[in-house]
Amino acid sequence: MKFALLGDRLFQQVKTHVLGLTPPQALVLSYIGLCFVGSLLLKLPAATQIPISWSQAIFTAVSASTVTGLVVVDTGTHFTLLGHWILLFLMQCGGLGLMTFGILIIHLMKGQLGLKHRAALRESFNQSGQGDLRRLMFWAVGFTAIMELLGTAMLAIQWVPEMGWNRGLFYSFFHALSAFNNAGFALAHDGLVAYVANPLVNIAISLLLICGGIGFVVVADIIGKKRFAQYSLHTKLMLIGTIAINLVAMLVVLVLEYGNPATLAALPGWGAKLWASWFQAVTPRSAGYNTLDIGALLPSTAFFITGLMLIGGGSGSTAGGIKLSTFLVVLLTTWAFLRKQERPVVFGRSIQLDIIRKSLAIIVISLLCVTTGIFLLTITETAAFLDLAFEGVSAAATVGLSRGITADLSLAGQAIIVILMVIGRVGPLTIAFTLATTRGESIQYPSGQVSIG
Repeated sequence: MKFALLGDRLFQQVKTHVLGLTPPQALVLSYIGLCFVGSLLLKLPAATQIPISWSQAIFTAVSASTVTGLVVVDTGTHFTLLGHWILLFLMQCGGLGLMTFGILIIHLMKGQLGLKHRAALRESFNQSGQGDLRRLMFWAVGFTAIMELLGTAMLAIQWVPEMGWNRGLFYSFFHALSAFNNAGFALAHDGLVAYVANPLVNIAISLLLICGGIGFVVVADIIGKKRFAQYSLHTKLMLIGTIAINLVAMLVVLVLEYGNPATLAALPGWGAKLWASWFQAVTPRSAGYNTLDIGALLPSTAFFITGLMLIGGGSGSTAGGIKLSTFLVVLLTTWAFLRKQERPVVFGRSIQLDIIRKSLAIIVISLLCVTTGIFLLTITETAAFLDLAFEGVSAAATVGLSRGITADLSLAGQAIIVILMVIGRVGPLTIAFTLATTRGESIQYPSGQVSIG
């Protein structure tokens, strides 16, 4: 009887504390919990061909849960079929978000969404407005399933004839899910280098990367409306921005690497060079796949790709980074300042002041986290500064590209990367949610002048 009462009291306390969590707290704890469970699962003897240490299990679980793709052991050879399925589970939960899965189950059981569930959904999809969250949630789950199956079918055309039905289908499904969730895990030790000039693999993977990284809100807007003029301002900015940044990045990579004998110069013909340039332009936006040796890129190209990684993908997507929309808002604000306009105007719409403040805050906080992480890596590691900076930005932007130093990091360096990956996955969402809540000031202070510039 006493044990029953004690258990009931403990259950009530846990229930009270769990239900009392704010959406940002719930989101952070859900990812930490997923990383913890993933670490335990990857340590199972049946999950690995060769026993791995706890540090390797934790690093891999965090990388998969945060859909980053950095690895300290070879994914294809170190893990069994069970281990690969565990990675797929972690990537899917990390990409769509545990909050989305949990709230979907609640909705299916209860048939309705409470205020807390709606707040959690807004947090998971990085939305500050009310909108039709239930519709958005089902769009996200349904679109994810369709794109992953479509990607599997496209890749199977290439890999089933090469590997047979069983291995070819699993190989296709693994890479389709990893690509759509912008995770970047590959079963070959060199990524997709063997398919650098293969049009089918390049088209399928880049399509999945872009669709997964553009944002579920954009996808729902495109499907629900027929003409470009009807799209929301956010959708217009994301579509134009995505096309522009990918094409510019492709041109820059092509120009910089054209004479590099270790990358583009070694490829036969313009076709292979264009496919390689396109893929390396798309993948830094949080994807983590590569068809060229990233460690062989020129310093100028690596520095340029670092900037692309920091920008990231779309808000409310599987991608990381500060988000393309945030970057565009700051660019437009700067342009408006230079033209002495009070606020930026684009597509006949002005951008609200609170959105501008939020964008600036996200960029500043993200840069502080990244620079702190890189600074700590320069203390704990002996690798070249560019390689460490590249690794730090890749982790914080949940990209997964590396110049080949991940497996050689010390335990302290691995811990820094793990923290950066977690911050990169949940940080911007939490920051956006916190800054979306306005608080009235009870006291008004007189303004003062500060000299800048």
